[in-house]
Amino acid sequence: MSFMTQSVVIERPVEEVFKAAVDFSNSPQIMEAVVAVELLSEGPVREGYKFKETREIRGRKVSAVIEVTAIEENRSYSVKSVQSGLDLRYHYQFEPAPNGTKVVFQGELFTQGLRNTLTRPLIKQIIKKEDQNHLQHLKKFIES
Repeated sequence: MSFMTQSVVIERPVEEVFKAAVDFSNSPQIMEAVVAVELLSEGPVREGYKFKETREIRGRKVSAVIEVTAIEENRSYSVKSVQSGLDLRYHYQFEPAPNGTKVVFQGELFTQGLRNTLTRPLIKQIIKKEDQNHLQHLKKFIES
């Protein structure tokens, strides 16, 4: 179930935007809470590619392994992270636009267990606060 949807137009060609977006080592410059990224897979980004992302959340560092679950070059990609009963999935689409590239983002959250189900609204709120501006940061990163 989607809990966050956003879009932005980046004034660069689709190929350039897609390449920057799937270079996960860029994440600390794009996502405010991300403080480090460790690539766990070698070679080009593909389905099954994994990386470890460390975020600082409320003064604590939390790491998660993120896996690419689908990718279509210059068109879309999806990633997921499953940890402690939380299944977070992010989907990105890239489309040519009159002034560059339109990027559409959709976030989904699935929970397991009573505690996570009961605190789901709070979890969504925390994730939204962390990632609500990441497309704007991606735009600024690529355009500058």
